[in-house]
Amino acid sequence: MTDKKPSRKEQILQTLAYMLEAEPGGRVTTSGLAREVGVSESALYRHFPSKARMLEALIEFIEDSVFSRINRIISEGDALQQVEQILTLILAFTERNPGITRLLTGDALTGENERLRQRIQQFYDRVESQLKQVVRDAEFREGKRTRATPGITANLLLSVVEGRIAQFVRSGFRARPAEDWHEQWALIAPMIFRADGKAL
Repeated sequence: MTDKKPSRKEQILQTLAYMLEAEPGGRVTTSGLAREVGVSESALYRHFPSKARMLEALIEFIEDSVFSRINRIISEGDALQQVEQILTLILAFTERNPGITRLLTGDALTGENERLRQRIQQFYDRVESQLKQVVRDAEFREGKRTRATPGITANLLLSVVEGRIAQFVRSGFRARPAEDWHEQWALIAPMIFRADGKAL
């Protein structure tokens, strides 16, 4: 059985992701993308009306990949396990997809449509909201209370992940996001919930 050949649209997006990875810090142009794909620029625009729409399609891939898995994660396990799995998921996803991770730091969006930056902000807001919901629900489901408020806790957890992602991009993809994460999580985990179940 042969693998299904990607459509031209998929090929364009895969090539764009590759170029984002191959040129850390560089800006991908539609002319360069067309050359890499082996088509004319006008052929690109038959599939996507603009470069912004190509980048938006990659952001949609990030959203679909991450949030579909988060929905499965929150359906089982306790709150601490869910938080760990959500954070690990994002780190592992970015490590497997270095090119499009540049979108998550805004590095590849310089000079692009402002709505793309807003879309990335909404992605992080949604992750933070999910983390907040998990730690807040722990009080009702498990009798656990966070040391700080659920909002402060979720923001700190997200900041850790964002920092690892930023290091990954800044290092030219050498500082892997999931490297030493197991040991770091062991330091973070005891700080989330109070041992006596009471908030400060």
